[in-house]
Amino acid sequence: MANTIALAMKYLPILDEVYKQGALSSILDAPADLVRESLNSNEILIPKMTLQGLGDYDRAVGYVAGDVTFSWQTHTFTQDRGRAFMVDAQDNLETVEVAFGRLAGEFIRTYVNPEIDAYRFAKIATKALTIVANHAHADLASTTALQAFDTALEVIENNEVGMENLVAFISPTVKKYLKQSNLISRQFIVNVGSAVVNREIEVLDGMPLITVPQSRFYSAVDLYDGETAGQEAGGFIKNASALDLNFLIVDPNAVLGITKTALPRIFDPETNQDANAWKFDYRIYHDLFILENKVNGLYAHTVGE
Repeated sequence: MANTIALAMKYLPILDEVYKQGALSSILDAPADLVRESLNSNEILIPKMTLQGLGDYDRAVGYVAGDVTFSWQTHTFTQDRGRAFMVDAQDNLETVEVAFGRLAGEFIRTYVNPEIDAYRFAKIATKALTIVANHAHADLASTTALQAFDTALEVIENNEVGMENLVAFISPTVKKYLKQSNLISRQFIVNVGSAVVNREIEVLDGMPLITVPQSRFYSAVDLYDGETAGQEAGGFIKNASALDLNFLIVDPNAVLGITKTALPRIFDPETNQDANAWKFDYRIYHDLFILENKVNGLYAHTVGE
């Protein structure tokens, strides 16, 4: 048992770091002080405050009384996902422990992170697409990509959203168009003896740009249950009616990405009751919640036909 605990303690920080480095939507993780636990394990409570505007000041009686409404909104988690793997004890020995040692990290890097990203981006896009002014649908090019961002930011500014917190998620194609745009002036300085030229655009109008592979950047996704015929591979696919996303602009204050449980468990062959094998299982219980009073901080631009 001690060996199992030691191995788990060794891998847990590594797996946590793999998530933080590989999940492109981790910037949307909610601060812990904004939520609190519900009495029900599948729910979380998020505060909502409503105030009133100014009234006329009366020099005889003073201020007009205002109402403050503060409530805790209940949000229910919908994503309870997991998978278990076993590596035979001898197979693990014969590969000098590479088989099991690489399995956990690769699983989170290549399956968990992309699914979390795809689910979160799709949920944000779905909401933005319900707001007429907060989405656009068009094929972009190097001559039009920057104007599309200008239009989006105009909408968001007119919604009185704080511009200092915005982050933009963009497809690799849109990233290419921005790099090729003639509307962006740039100067390249190559030192003598150096062949390094960096054309990266990391920030646009104060807004960090995070590039998302198109394979996890859709307006809607379907999640496979891992058991139904045709869904044994698990993971996610693009919904049949979904659109590819060009970019999403998000105010992180408008969304709360919450992971209630991210539990990797490791069992050595002596502890595993099912087989003489190392066993790794992983459960992630999570969701992304959109605050109804801040939806104007979302903007989606989808690919045209």
